[in-house]
Amino acid sequence: MKQEAGASPPFVAINDPADPRVEPFLNVRDRDLVGRQGLFMAEGEVVLRHLIGSPRCSPVAFLVAAPRAPRFAEMIAGVAPGAPVYVAEPAVMDAIVGFHIHRGLLGLGRLPAASAYEVLEGLGPQATVVAVHGVGNHDNMGGIFRNAAAFGADAVVLDAGCCDPLYRKALRVSVGAALVTPFARLRPSEDLVDRLAGAGFEVVSLSPSGRETLADFRPAARTAVLFGAEGPGLPADLLSRTRSVRIPMAAGFDSLNVATTSGVVLHHIAARRA
Repeated sequence: MKQEAGASPPFVAINDPADPRVEPFLNVRDRDLVGRQGLFMAEGEVVLRHLIGSPRCSPVAFLVAAPRAPRFAEMIAGVAPGAPVYVAEPAVMDAIVGFHIHRGLLGLGRLPAASAYEVLEGLGPQATVVAVHGVGNHDNMGGIFRNAAAFGADAVVLDAGCCDPLYRKALRVSVGAALVTPFARLRPSEDLVDRLAGAGFEVVSLSPSGRETLADFRPAARTAVLFGAEGPGLPADLLSRTRSVRIPMAAGFDSLNVATTSGVVLHHIAARRA
């Protein structure tokens, strides 16, 4: 039967964990480690809503626990994501995924990669870009993206040493922000500061040794704020080529979690812009 425009796709019952139709959902954690060749795994209602609703994403397939099927039907009412929806009893879903998936909602999606040139050239005369150097922790990456979306950053640019913001855990922590906020990853040969400055952005680095305090900082029309990994922070050569800013703290502490830092700084910039 031909599906009508705007109609929800039919649910397909899955009773066997070895059913080849759900092969992309097999052993999710193992595939987290090796990647999905251009695809990503979305987990939970909030992230799936972004997968379904974002014009940047293409849903490939869904796997839903039977008790969550009515809720999922409400989520996609009037929407045609163009992807099969497989429904399984919780025990069967757990056997497919390889662990207990208590949220009961998984989606496989595709997000075309964009170059930093494409992302930055598409921004207006006033823009805030979050730049990230060497962050390999998926919780921190997810937190940075969540803050970028919450405080209206226009894009995120990652250096080649950063972890994948579409990794399942990072995407879950970000509540799907990486599906909403445009981002790009640089090639190993590209320099983060040169790329941003070349696109007309003033690059501002965050460091405990920053030359000015955040309270005194006024963002330029096009500002890129640069965050480094916890522990090593930003390399000296990057700090020397940027406007460095610090967040004053109580005696005995000189740094915050990088995701927390991004929230504090982006809130400050959003307030100044307002």
